[in-house]
Amino acid sequence: MTSRSVTSVDVEFHGGGVDGAPGPVLAGTVDLPGDARELSPAEFRAAGVPVALFAHCFTCHRKVPAAFRVSKALARAGIACLRFDFPGLGESQGDFAATTFSSNVADLRAAAAWLGERLAAPSLLVGHSLGGAAVLRAARDLPTVQAVATVGAPFRPASAARSLQDSCADIGPGEVRTVHLAERDIAVSHSFLSDLAEVSDPAGVAADIAGIRRPLLVLHSPTDQTVPVSDATRIFGAASWPKDLMSLPDADHLLTWRGSAQRAGQMIATWADPYIRHG
Repeated sequence: MTSRSVTSVDVEFHGGGVDGAPGPVLAGTVDLPGDARELSPAEFRAAGVPVALFAHCFTCHRKVPAAFRVSKALARAGIACLRFDFPGLGESQGDFAATTFSSNVADLRAAAAWLGERLAAPSLLVGHSLGGAAVLRAARDLPTVQAVATVGAPFRPASAARSLQDSCADIGPGEVRTVHLAERDIAVSHSFLSDLAEVSDPAGVAADIAGIRRPLLVLHSPTDQTVPVSDATRIFGAASWPKDLMSLPDADHLLTWRGSAQRAGQMIATWADPYIRHG
């Protein structure tokens, strides 16, 4: 597979809103293959350059290693990729405490719509950790998507927030609690936790995954200490064919180990190529 230079362009767009209203302004970065950077949107579509949409992990942002290295690896393989910050994280507007897993899924739909208007609609969804669970949920709503890939994704979305269970077990309706996570303080709401519980019924999750009916890659490190590899086997078991379960060697959950994020991006690009490449 040809390795290309990468041009990164920062962008802004509105996230998913309520009752048709625009959501908060979200900060994103589009990583473009070098040979596509001078193309107009019409020329970009005519050239058949595939586009990916990347969802980052719980409380992360678009500039963590897993996000920018995977995205740039895709761009080097000829796949343009939009990575963005969910509301209240990174450089995006909005209040993190007001977000839920379901609102993040709506943000993915909004990002896909923006891509369709400004560049080309996404043909590949990629999600890391809780972002992986989000792309599994969003995929059925995005008809242009031809393939879906997850990295270190939990089978049940609530599993990604397992570290909050002790500190937030008694949080009441309407309450917001500040907890220390990943070396910083974050505000966690009762609505966030209740939404996670609602979307984490195993039978419902399995039905949602089975309903995607698009090629699925489940990529997981056997040494992941945050989301066990057994979650990957459950996602794989629930999915319809075609599907692939691949081991990501020498990687931690956040893909901070040397070379792990770039390797994940390369594996995804190679796997996705026959499904998303046009012309």
